Amino acid sequence: MTFAMPGADTSLVEVTNVSRHGFWILLEAEELFLPFAEFPWFRDEAIAKILHVENPSPDHLYWPELDVDLSVESIRHPDRFPLVSQGGT
Repeated sequence: MTFAMPGADTSLVEVTNVSRHGFWILLEAEELFLPFAEFPWFRDEAIAKILHVENPSPDHLYWPELDVDLSVESIRHPDRFPLVSQGGT
């Protein structure tokens, strides 16, 4: 699913697959994996809520139904961004 706010300058983002280990996002031409071990906020959420992702700026992803904001760099390099919240753990 691809979501964009009317009138907003957004890039395309799409959740392409969800597994018991995490999920994949296609952002422009790059596919990124978000493992639940490193992104626990998504672990126990409904798939429909995970699918509803927005890309309000090139380095920002937002899940409005979960109130989760992530920098794209934190997905590319999670080791550089230690968790502040343990979310669903």
